[in-house]
Amino acid sequence: MKSSPPEPKAPASRADQLLRRLEWTVLRRLDGLLQGDYRTLMRGTGMDLADLREYQHHDDVRHIDWNVTARLQQPHVRVFTEDREMAAWFLLDLSPSVDFGSGEQKKREVSAHFVAVLARLLTRHGNRVGAMLYGSGLDQVLPPRASRLHVLDLLHRMLPADQPPGKTVEPGRVTHLHELLQAAGGLMRRRSTVFVVSDFISAPGWEKPMAQLAQRHEVLAVRLLDPLELELPDLGLIPIRDAETGEQLLVDTSDAGFRKRFARIAAQREAELRQALGEAGVDTLELSTDDDLAGAVLRFAELRRRRSRLSGAGGGLPTHLRPLAA
Repeated sequence: MKSSPPEPKAPASRADQLLRRLEWTVLRRLDGLLQGDYRTLMRGTGMDLADLREYQHHDDVRHIDWNVTARLQQPHVRVFTEDREMAAWFLLDLSPSVDFGSGEQKKREVSAHFVAVLARLLTRHGNRVGAMLYGSGLDQVLPPRASRLHVLDLLHRMLPADQPPGKTVEPGRVTHLHELLQAAGGLMRRRSTVFVVSDFISAPGWEKPMAQLAQRHEVLAVRLLDPLELELPDLGLIPIRDAETGEQLLVDTSDAGFRKRFARIAAQREAELRQALGEAGVDTLELSTDDDLAGAVLRFAELRRRRSRLSGAGGGLPTHLRPLAA
């Protein structure tokens, strides 16, 4: 009697096995490299407005509340207290375009691994993490919690569902990232660290809500990308499909002129995207499908250290000059 093929693993089991592997291979390595400096990852998010008082000669002029000053005709400053119950939010773009990958990993998998590692680093020290998942729209909201089980649930929701053999995923509508950012602005009342994890392949209009979010929260754009999106190798005649609209084209990558035009357009889009993120007032961490995950988290930690040093020196760089991660 011929035995039936084994059933696929339950998604929850897949998530648990993956999280265990990440804890063993990545988190153990990071524990030594970060040397316990986990607070750097959440710098500046635990400050709440406590009071207003008259300005004194030793006060930081950056804390002057100009609206109150104008109304009372006397300089007043904002007084802050530290809130040690810090929260981080992950705004996750899971639209069809993140299911692309030219190598062993897709952008969605890179996103899931990064979020799982960072969430565990934070929750192990009592910080709460929440998430908003965007696919065909704002699909799910996970309120902030601080437990391994919560991170496991988040990872389970991020992993792609197994598709039966021969079945293809129907293309979705064009991504409108501004919907996710506007929803986040209305939901997150307390100051938080916000990670916007996306490939930013979206309809225009997300720049303004991103800037508005950055005015109240500390925002980091985690930009997902694949090397094939920047430069095409000579692969001959190949079909290219838009993951979001389903449109297909047959292109000749052996044509050197076509490859140059593709690279030029990709470089222009890169420059425009970097400029838009800089003008929105957010730092950017670029996360490629061929990246080393531990190295990416260390780049993020270094980015926070640089920002902390800049703030400690009396302010940050102008928005359009803020450093971008390599």
